[in-house]
Amino acid sequence: MNLAESKVASRAIYQPGASSIEGSPTELQLFHAHPPVMAMPHWHAQVEVNYIMRGTVHYRMNDHEMTLKAGDMCLFWGGQPHQMDESSEDSLYAGAHLPLVYFFRLRLPAEISSRLMKGSTLLTSATDAADKENFSRWFRYANSGNPAKAQHAVDELLLRIERIAFEPYSMTVVGYGGTDADQPHAQPSRSIVRMCDFIAANFMEDIDTVDIARAADLHPKYAMNVFKKSTGMTLSKYLNLLRLSRAQALLMADDTNVLQVAMDSGFGSISAFNKSFRHIAGMSPSDFRRDIRLATSSGAPAS
Repeated sequence: MNLAESKVASRAIYQPGASSIEGSPTELQLFHAHPPVMAMPHWHAQVEVNYIMRGTVHYRMNDHEMTLKAGDMCLFWGGQPHQMDESSEDSLYAGAHLPLVYFFRLRLPAEISSRLMKGSTLLTSATDAADKENFSRWFRYANSGNPAKAQHAVDELLLRIERIAFEPYSMTVVGYGGTDADQPHAQPSRSIVRMCDFIAANFMEDIDTVDIARAADLHPKYAMNVFKKSTGMTLSKYLNLLRLSRAQALLMADDTNVLQVAMDSGFGSISAFNKSFRHIAGMSPSDFRRDIRLATSSGAPAS
């Protein structure tokens, strides 16, 4: 499936890289808005939580697509390229982008964490009027400028996400990212959180798996194995994803040359940056910048 092949209406268009979602991949952010269609697929290093309050939206993922209506809630791993290509005029949604350091603190069944990280989407309609009120309040609190209110909103949101496992839900079956043989069999440990904390604080620096393991007081080989079992990714892949998420934003921010974007995103060389970017986006950084600007200026999808 070519995710860029979708109809984009002639109204507000989301421009990948233009928001702080991609540019600040280690921050937990809440949103409450009309969801604009996307000119192109984007990716970010957070688990996304979407609660549809009104109207309908349609998502295209790597391996599947889905339509959500009012009252539906979904969770998916934003590290897979995804695109909202349809959004009804009356649509309204709320939710959050959860960095992994928050996600792996959740008390969710191992199957949910595992399958989300492999590219499945969790879907539930077990919502009620309280969710509509709560998501609105959490957004207000998070943006109130009051640290106590903001923390209260995050705490309540995380508890609500954990409660998903107590009610009926379904998960899409996809082939993205691996097989059952490498699924984790236990809850992510405190070591995963410590590694994610260190990566979040230092991903733009010259760090490697040895540095990450040392920060969690683990042997490098053990650290790599436990991280892969819990997330479906290698440490290097996650580190690269944070850097690529930031690079995606920098490419859209101004006319900074690609070499500077690579350096400012934590890549040690332009060749490593180009290879990693092409692997996730299917095109070079320069072509991505060109295509997204053409798409957003013309109100049509990039080809």
